[in-house]
Amino acid sequence: MGPPTSKVALVTGANGISGFSVIEHLVRQSKEEWSKIVVTSRRPLPNAWIDPRVEFLAIDFLDPVEDIIAKMKDICANVTHAFFTSYVHSDDFKLLREKNVPLFRNFLDATISSCNKLQNVSLQTGGKYYGVHLGPVKVPLEESFPRYDDQGYNFYYNQEDYLKELQARDRTWSYSIIRPNAINGYAPNANGMSEVLTIIIYMLICRELGQPANFPGNEYFWNSIDDNSYAPSVADLTVFAASHENCKNEAFNHVNGDIFVWKYIWQDFAAYFGIEVPEPNFVKARRADTLSNEIDMVEWAKDKRGVWETVVRKYGGKVETFDCGTWGFFNWASGKSWLTISSINKARQFGWQRNDRTFDTWIETYRSFENAGALPSRAALLRD
Repeated sequence: MGPPTSKVALVTGANGISGFSVIEHLVRQSKEEWSKIVVTSRRPLPNAWIDPRVEFLAIDFLDPVEDIIAKMKDICANVTHAFFTSYVHSDDFKLLREKNVPLFRNFLDATISSCNKLQNVSLQTGGKYYGVHLGPVKVPLEESFPRYDDQGYNFYYNQEDYLKELQARDRTWSYSIIRPNAINGYAPNANGMSEVLTIIIYMLICRELGQPANFPGNEYFWNSIDDNSYAPSVADLTVFAASHENCKNEAFNHVNGDIFVWKYIWQDFAAYFGIEVPEPNFVKARRADTLSNEIDMVEWAKDKRGVWETVVRKYGGKVETFDCGTWGFFNWASGKSWLTISSINKARQFGWQRNDRTFDTWIETYRSFENAGALPSRAALLRD
C-alpha cells in the first residue's frame, strides 16, 4: 500500500468504452497517487493489465445487493474513489431504465456499505439527460438547463437523484457527474453506441463492394455541425473532477473542445482509407422534429457479414468485429434533423483544459482497433 495520501480506485464496466479508458488513464498515473485500482465487469477481461496495482473482481450489479457486498467488502475496503461507468444498452430508449436504474442503485448501495474510506463517487450519464434523443433541444447544452418532462423514462434522472440523496444523507463523501456526447474510442468488447467503429466497418464494406460510401443520414445533418467525446478525454475529465476539491458535487458536460461538419469529416475519414465520397443526391424529405435516413443501416447491414469476412480474409482483422457495429444507434446519430452541441465552458471554468481535434480522435480510434488486431491494417488496404 502506498503513502497515506494515495488514492484507491474502483472502476466498474472494465470491458466497456468508458471503464476501459478510465483504467487506462489511471495506470498511467503514479503509484504514489493511485496505489490500487480495483476493476469490475460481468465478463472476464479479454486482456490483462500488467500493472500490479490492478485487481479484477467479477461482479454483476444486477445481482442481489447482499451478494455484491459479500464480493466487495474485503477487496474494496480501502477504496477512496469509485467510478461508475456500467451501462446496459438498448436501441429502444424507453427500455433503458429497466436495467440501468437497479444497476446503479445496487452499485451505490454496495459501494457505500463496502468502501469504508470512500471520498468520491463518479457517475457517467450523457446527452440524453437533456432530451437530445427525442427531438430538437436548446443548444449549446448547459449543465444548468432544467430537466424536460421525461414521463418516467430517463434513467439518468433516477441515477442522479439517488446519488444526491445518499450523498446528502451520509455527507462523508462527494460526487461528480460527467455527461459526454457520442463517445468514441477503443473498447475490448462491443459498445452499444460505437459510432466511429460502425463507420469504419461500413466504409470498408462499401470499398470492397466497389460502391461509394454514401452518408446514410440526411441532407440537414450532412451540412450541420456536431461534436464528439473521445473516451481517453472523458476519462481525463472524470478523474480530474473526482480528484479536485472545487469539483465536489458538480456535474460537467464533456466534449472534445471542437466542432466538425459531417460533410467534411466524412469525406476526410473516407480519404484516409483511399475511398472517395461523391456529393450525395438526397431525395428523402426531412422535418425538424423527426429522424430521416437515406439508408436504413439496420437493413443495410443484414446481409453484409459475408462481405466483411472477405475484407478480413484479404486485409486482416477479425470477423467478429462486424458484430460490434451499432447500426441502430448510427441511424439515430446520422439521421437527426437537430443539433446536439454541448457547452464545455463549465469544465474550463473549474480548471480542466484538455482539447482534442475530433478528426484526430477518429484516426486514433481506428489505430487502436488496428493495433488490437480487430480491424484490417491500413497499410494492407492501401497496397491493394
